[in-house]
Amino acid sequence: MRVITGTARGRRLKELSGEETRPTTDRVKEAMFSIVQFDIEGRRVLDLFGGTGQLGIECLSRSAESVTFIDVRKEAVSLIRENLALTGLGERARVLQSDYLAFLTACREKFDLIFLDPPYASGFLEKALETIATIDILSQNGIIVCESAMEKLLPSLNEPYKMGKEYRYGKIKLTTYRRTV
Repeated sequence: MRVITGTARGRRLKELSGEETRPTTDRVKEAMFSIVQFDIEGRRVLDLFGGTGQLGIECLSRSAESVTFIDVRKEAVSLIRENLALTGLGERARVLQSDYLAFLTACREKFDLIFLDPPYASGFLEKALETIATIDILSQNGIIVCESAMEKLLPSLNEPYKMGKEYRYGKIKLTTYRRTV
């Protein structure tokens, strides 16, 4: 697992051991960042299911204004901080140990780009999408990028949120949502 481009290009990131975390593969991550490549610089990013921190770190490497990393697991939060130190990108990062739903319901800020990559069979993805749309934390023209299993049907959201394209990579699907106003 490495940083693809930007100031930390080529840096290898540490991974969590065990089966609890499924890091995004390099192929899918490259595709994901091709989709949002013009929507990162100077933006506020939320990496809601932080894991290793690789998605948010990639954004920081590509000049995101800031990234907030959320993960419920103590070892994941520790690893994200370690990976931020390895890349020298920690100054624009905030790392919180929190349940995703607790963070969202207490959130009082807007984000320009939100990454949702929870454990596939958990049901967290649908709940996170619905909560984000209800509390409206995505800025105007903001983007949500979801990673899920290919067969997962994601919900339509109420206006001003609109489901965008779906991209398929083997058994993995990337789905985008945009806030239109």
